[in-house]
Parts: sequence; structure tokens; C-alpha cells
Amino acid sequence: MNPIVYLLLLLAAPLPAWAGGSNYGIAPGAHPELAGKVKEWPVPTPKFARDPAAAPDGSIFISVMSGNKVARFDPKTQTFKEWEMPPGHRPHGVLVDKQGIVWTTGNGNGSIGRLDPVSGKIAEFKTPSGGGGPHTLVITDDGSTIWFTLQSGDKIGRLDPRSGAIKEYPTSGCPYGLVLDLAGNVWFCRMGDDKMGRLDPASGKMSEVDIGRGARPRRVATAPDGMLWVANYGNGKLAKLDPAAMKVVKEYALPGGDAGPYAVTVDGGGMVWVNEINTDTVVRFDPGTEKLRVIQLPSRNTGIRKMIVDAGGRLWYMGSHSGRLGVIE
Repeated sequence: MNPIVYLLLLLAAPLPAWAGGSNYGIAPGAHPELAGKVKEWPVPTPKFARDPAAAPDGSIFISVMSGNKVARFDPKTQTFKEWEMPPGHRPHGVLVDKQGIVWTTGNGNGSIGRLDPVSGKIAEFKTPSGGGGPHTLVITDDGSTIWFTLQSGDKIGRLDPRSGAIKEYPTSGCPYGLVLDLAGNVWFCRMGDDKMGRLDPASGKMSEVDIGRGARPRRVATAPDGMLWVANYGNGKLAKLDPAAMKVVKEYALPGGDAGPYAVTVDGGGMVWVNEINTDTVVRFDPGTEKLRVIQLPSRNTGIRKMIVDAGGRLWYMGSHSGRLGVIE
């Protein structure tokens, strides 16, 4: 589509409020005077815990994949609480909606999980294909739809939280991270194909952007200005993608070289955060000045696979290897 026509359509249609870097339900804040201070806490069950998500009350939820649990961390009391998930669920991704309901991808049994932390009630919604490795999930700002990737099934899934109905859309390339652009299109990393996929929810039409041979895009985040930022795990670069022009407009080599950029998110001020999993570092990138700031983590072999920014602008990460939940502020 012509970029000018695309912009006119955006202006003509009501846009959803921007829910932030990766559409996990909580609008991220900004922290312009970031000190770069890092704190970490050991989780109760350090069995490949991963993928933190902020809740409306400020608490942080994490999935404990190999322990088959979901944990909640209260930053005020610095204490944890855990819930056992149904047998075989193996939660991978997690998010918390505006009502405080926790949603998970059941990577082990092909389901989407629903946990009410107040009552402790848990429900599962099985995927039509019965498997497919549900991986990462995001939610629309109005809470009406949850989108998720099925990595081993080469599909994109769509869940109606009210009815539990799931629809699947076939794709390729072991879809990994995903995000919504400001027009509501679903963008997902086809890591195995070195491409970014795009799904138009209205028509179901798929399209793609070639990221470059060996890029292996892993995760993606949306910025307040509408740009998409992609962590290229294969070539050590951070890519800026214009969803209107359907192309990568610039790439930035990260300080660690071939250090495995993995998780990426954007805060409320437009600052881009990306980690380099092989060097235990987190990089804060300012798109305006194109300056990088590197923050060295206190733990070795941390293993960050997901990062999120809370409403106060603090960056949270979970070390799947170190078993430690961390925050940068």
C-alpha cells in the first residue's frame, strides 16, 4: 500500500490507544532519568522461569515453564506466590489483562490458559489443531482478542477471551515473537525464514517483509510513532521496520557483535530496549540520537528471553538460566 494512503486511512479511522512496546495489556511508562540500577530476586521455582508480565496493580507475573507454574511477584513486599497449572500445560508466554486475569500459552498441551489470581480458578482452551506449540501471546487494547504464535505448528492463533473460541491462520518459519501495529495488524517473527510476517485481521490475508539472510528475527516491539523494532538474533543487529512502507528502513549493529539479540521492547518515551543473551547485557537505544547505553547484568548466564516495561517505566526481565527476576530503574 502507498504510505500516504496508509497514513490517510489511519487518520480517518479511530485508532486504539497505544498499549506499548509489545501489547501485553499495560501501557509502559517512561523513565528519562534512568540510573541503570539493577535489582534481582531468586524465584521460588527456578525451572526455566521466563516471560514476565506486568499486572494493573503493579505486580509482575512470570511463567515457570519446566515447573508447570505461574508465579506472581509483589514489588512492595518483595514476595512471591505460585499457582500450579494443569498437567502438561508448561506455560511459555504470559500476559495480564486489564481485569487482572492472567493468560498463558500452554506450550506442552496446545492450549491457552486462563488464571484468575483472586479465586485461583484455572481454565484451558485447546487449539483446533490440538498442539502446535503455543508460544508468545499479545492482547488488543480493548481486550477483545488475544493473538498468539504456534511455533511448531507454523500458525497464528486468535482467541476470543469471552467465548474461548480459537481460530488459526497457517504460515511458515516457526513463528516466534509477535506484536500489533497501530493499525491493528499482527506482525510476527518468522525466525526460520528470515522474514517478518503480517496478518490483516479483517481479511485474513498474509504478507511478508524479507529481513535478510541469516537475520533470524526473534522478537518485535511497537514504538509510539508506529515503527516496529526487531531483534535479529542471527546477525547481532536491531532493525527498524516501517509497517506502512513494508520494509526495513535502518539497521543498527549492537555493541556485543554476534551476541544474540533476543528480547526487545519500547518504553513510553520511545526508548528501545534489547538484550544480548550471550553477553548478559541490556542495551537502551535512543532512536532520536542513535546513542546506545549498555547495562551489564549482575548475574552470569542470565538467559533473558522476554523483557517488559511497567507503568512506571521500569524494565523487568526474567533470567531463565539464572532463575532470577530482575528490574532496571
